Amino acid sequence: MPETKHVLTGLDIIREGEWRRLKGYRLGLLANQASLDSELNTAREVITRLLPGQLKALFGPQHGYDGEDQDNMIETEHSTDPALSIPIHSLYSDIREPLPHMLDMLDVLIIDLQDIGTRVYTFASTMLNCLKAAAKGGKKVFVLDRPNPIGGEIVEGDRLRPELYSFVGPYSFPMRHGLTIGEMARVFNHVFELDCDLTIIPMKGWSRKMLWNETGLTWIMPSPNMPFPETALVYPGQVIWEGTNVSEGRGTCRPFEIFGSPYMDTKAIKNALDPEAVKGCCLQEYTFRPTFNKWEGKHCRGFMIHVLDPHAFRPYTTSICLLRTVMNTHPKSFGWKAPPYEYEYKKKPIDLIMGDPSLRQHLESDATLSYIKEKWQADVESFIKWREPYLLY
Repeated sequence: MPETKHVLTGLDIIREGEWRRLKGYRLGLLANQASLDSELNTAREVITRLLPGQLKALFGPQHGYDGEDQDNMIETEHSTDPALSIPIHSLYSDIREPLPHMLDMLDVLIIDLQDIGTRVYTFASTMLNCLKAAAKGGKKVFVLDRPNPIGGEIVEGDRLRPELYSFVGPYSFPMRHGLTIGEMARVFNHVFELDCDLTIIPMKGWSRKMLWNETGLTWIMPSPNMPFPETALVYPGQVIWEGTNVSEGRGTCRPFEIFGSPYMDTKAIKNALDPEAVKGCCLQEYTFRPTFNKWEGKHCRGFMIHVLDPHAFRPYTTSICLLRTVMNTHPKSFGWKAPPYEYEYKKKPIDLIMGDPSLRQHLESDATLSYIKEKWQADVESFIKWREPYLLY
């Protein structure tokens, strides 16, 4: 069993004394239900207790400030916090960035969001939009750092091509980038030349080799379909099913770990699968009936991924292997999802997700797995070197 340590998040560090740096400022807070300190107090509660009367506005990312809404263009309305009588601005509504009047009442915007270490998770885009707006409005930004739940050492997948930048990919990261949200903020501020007055409150006790279960922190779902740390671990690969007609398990209790469709022949798929697909994991044949989303109410056959060795498991490789095998086993039934996808109305969702149209084209032409992996390995190696100046740990 790995040794469990007690990591202090950026919010913990604020609570332990760094809050004094915020005295006298009018504050805004971008957060959600997972923005808790190690004692399970919300960021709103911590800030209000230590800096009474200074919190002037709340902001919520995709799924809402309370995390109640589902995926992909299901918007959250603006509202008011009943206890503090301050506005809650939704940044996943008719807008996806704070408007000038929302920042006029603030001096500092605090960002405290739990990212999950995968390029397509939209919290990074929301943060980037906030950095841009704050820089334009002359506002300070404090980012309270949190662990990358799938670790900071392993990097996997091709880098996003600039022509495919979108709300599910704001910059040229690999699918599994190994960065914390604070490190991403440093990247954005530099590469987009924002000149934002940016302060990162780093964690204490976190190292890049740590997975979530080694942090001593309680997992709180950062979004409705991210119920467990194990979900985050498979997500860098399993998210690709969102660009297909295969269910990624939404409408089950274990989304992304469970996936399938009515047409899948699980035994044929398993027999044809490249052995590398099951490195560090086990594929359990599984049947399910989604209660919503793709194949709602239909009997689906597929698999549940059990990660046996998280350090050996490579989620992107596993899911690309599975995708390739499903395409070859069911060429007439398999299909790519049509637009729109996260406010992109023309580009193929699968291209936005995987980040490079050539990867889809290689899959369609039945290129070998080794050839496909070679295409992204150079991206991985260059990114690992490129990211070094931005690392905090």
